[in-house]
Amino acid sequence: MQIDLIKGHGSGNDFLLIDEISNDYLFTEEDRANLAKVLCNRGNELGADGILFIMKSDRADGRMRVFNADGSEASMCGNGLRLVARYICELKGLNKAVIETMKANLKVMKQEDIFPQVHTYQVEISPVMFELKALPLNLPKPTLFNEKIKELSDELRFTALAVPNPHLIAIGETEMFQNNLQKELSEKVNGPNDLFPDGVNVSFVKPLEKGSIYVRTFERGVGFTNACGTAMSASSLVTCLTELNNYEKVINVYNNGGKVQCVVHKLDDTYSIDLIGNATYLYRASIQLALNEKTFSVTSRTELLEQRTYEKLQSAAQEVIKQTL
Repeated sequence: MQIDLIKGHGSGNDFLLIDEISNDYLFTEEDRANLAKVLCNRGNELGADGILFIMKSDRADGRMRVFNADGSEASMCGNGLRLVARYICELKGLNKAVIETMKANLKVMKQEDIFPQVHTYQVEISPVMFELKALPLNLPKPTLFNEKIKELSDELRFTALAVPNPHLIAIGETEMFQNNLQKELSEKVNGPNDLFPDGVNVSFVKPLEKGSIYVRTFERGVGFTNACGTAMSASSLVTCLTELNNYEKVINVYNNGGKVQCVVHKLDDTYSIDLIGNATYLYRASIQLALNEKTFSVTSRTELLEQRTYEKLQSAAQEVIKQTL
């Protein structure tokens, strides 16, 4: 079986894009999980954090399904959605579109370049849910806002929310990033545990100047990534809830993969976030796949030049991070 694909990234969070709108691929659910495990393995010629399946939709301009490298399916992915937004908009000649995801139909649009010559898209991150049952998180309370979880830490305060992926957010200073605590906590809540039966994304957030934050995320099903779009969106929302940043104002979010911008909207008790950042293509490739044997070979590969300009953004972001950590 031959498959054409694009490898791209949002903030260094890299994915393989497979177009099921223009091609007659027939994948079972088991095929999708196995395909992610085989193609995303970092030990092979492709390697990625996950696969973005771009599909037809009866109620939107396209549909996105996200499979992590371990074969699990994510309900949403902000960095991946930017890549899908670009693909759909370019495929259909649009500047704005609606993408169907597992939990919601989300608005996306082409934006002014976040950095010169860096393809930039804005995507909607919603719905936002604070009920612990939405994650789920097993604690004897309905919500968790800036509170300690004694099973995890005697010092850190956490906020739990789903956007709709589940997130556990801790805000702190530089010391929080200078030990193995995040790795230990993340592995604990993503292994067999009583708190998070389905696992959770864990983010540590450091406030910089007003309107700027640094976020590092351990992503469920992946591990530490350069960036997680929904985590950066959730972290931005938490900084608004704690009055470190303002609603309706641009928040610069720095990460190990570069930089994005978030704008948090509040209407009564309802929240949504605009996530604005790069959608960079690395290369186009064709592979010959023997899925039953869990093997493939790359038959063609065309490198693209977009990464060169993105690396300039990344270097600028790294300088900011170095000065603050």
